[in-house]
Amino acid sequence: MVTIVDYGDVCINEVAASISKVTNDYKVSRNELDICGADKIIFAGCGNAPAVMRKIQMLNLYSLLRVIKKPILGIGLGMQLMADYSTEGNFSCLGFFPGTAVKFETNTEGSLFKGNHKINRGRQSVLFEGIEENAEFFFNNSYYLPKSDLSTSTCSNTVTFCASIENENAYGVQFHPEMSGEAGLKLIKNFIEM
Repeated sequence: MVTIVDYGDVCINEVAASISKVTNDYKVSRNELDICGADKIIFAGCGNAPAVMRKIQMLNLYSLLRVIKKPILGIGLGMQLMADYSTEGNFSCLGFFPGTAVKFETNTEGSLFKGNHKINRGRQSVLFEGIEENAEFFFNNSYYLPKSDLSTSTCSNTVTFCASIENENAYGVQFHPEMSGEAGLKLIKNFIEM
């Protein structure tokens, strides 16, 4: 069973719609028992990091998510909140991935990195099995995690940044697979079936 962590984010319904194309065995829940009883957990997010973290704390999910040992996939802002720290609001995050989420440098077009972009794959990842090398994924972010030894792919804006990351049972994608067509659906399927 897959549990999508429900803290009221707008992108959760889109993630659930994508998962429903792969399996009917999922829940959208903020209940601790549903999260602890899941085989896989999806932590998706978009928007403002401090506001999302406040919601997670108000629902008493912060400590639970920090210690969970099940496979967990962070999507978009969810990936950033799985890092050690975020400069958006300057607070400690969930600590699955070493590193700090930082803002893209402001340019004439602003700091938002949005649209379909190709990624550069690094080390082998089960998430990308069966996905074409030149596949594009949908990004929508102003903050990013710097690339590291744990990065499984990168993408470039004003800087080359981490597009996906893995650390033991924790997986993260900066892009939104639920908005990335067949490639994104395949990535979700790979996570659920691994």
